[in-house]
Amino acid sequence: MSAEDDWKIPAGLQPKPGDLAFDLDRALGSVLSLRATVPPDAFTAETLGTERGGSAVLIDSDGIVLTIGYLITEASQVWLTTVDGRAVPGHVLGYDQGTGFGVVQALGRIDVPPMALGTSGKAALGDRVIVAAGGGRERAVAAQIVARQEFAGYWEYVLPDALFTAPAHPFWGGTAMIGSRGDLIGIGSLQLPHQLGNGRVVPLNMVVPIDALKPIFDDLLKFGRPNRPARPWLGLFASESEEQVVIMGLAGDGPARKAGLRSGDTVLAVAGNEVSDLADFFKAVWALGDAGVDVPLTIDREGDAFDVTVTSGDRNRYLRSPSLH
Repeated sequence: MSAEDDWKIPAGLQPKPGDLAFDLDRALGSVLSLRATVPPDAFTAETLGTERGGSAVLIDSDGIVLTIGYLITEASQVWLTTVDGRAVPGHVLGYDQGTGFGVVQALGRIDVPPMALGTSGKAALGDRVIVAAGGGRERAVAAQIVARQEFAGYWEYVLPDALFTAPAHPFWGGTAMIGSRGDLIGIGSLQLPHQLGNGRVVPLNMVVPIDALKPIFDDLLKFGRPNRPARPWLGLFASESEEQVVIMGLAGDGPARKAGLRSGDTVLAVAGNEVSDLADFFKAVWALGDAGVDVPLTIDREGDAFDVTVTSGDRNRYLRSPSLH
């Protein structure tokens, strides 16, 4: 293990086997460390980097591994490491921009038991869970579910039923959220600040619920993406500010840049319908049709309101596809 990997969760935050009704070490053995290398000229290299690290979970005895998709998007190499330090290469099977999941095929024997998929729909506020990165007990946090609600991400992403846990795991990407039966009920995606009533800010983990995987899992294995029409993608990064949607950046030479949009533009309406938050904005765009549809926007730029039409794209066409093997 390299020096940069030599970290531990404080003992007081680690799960305690005596508090659990399942074999903790067996469950944590299914959680692997993941490292991915992405070519410098990949579309996501500038925003997500070329060296990515996180965690993944073995979910099938044939070596199918589940992680969060941004870790492996456009990856040319993937390595998976078990809790006892054995490393095997992996092959990217696919990723879904809608849910955020990514799937990898281990190309060598891992020799650890897979983790069963649970049912995230039964998860309730206050439920105690474990959020675990690869590396065993010292990299796991005893947490609880503190919220479940819609989440909108600045990269044109909406998750209808996100789970939020605390205390937050500091290395959240691809972590396993393990339920009371030792089963997998979610995959860690982000760490987000949460404002408490007393003015304090605490971090939470946002977790993608496992139920969102089940309708698309077979498609990811067969096609590398869900077998359905792609949503329209604008190629922008946006934020909410005082009930306004503000463009904060543009993705490469994507549709928004080609249409002349700029950082700092405020989106007032989509097809004549006013929008005031990210979720409404993205869902209004998606409601217009499939990728390629024209998206009429009303924009405010430094006090000047005008209309512009963005011809949307398919985000996946901008990305390097997983290679066949």
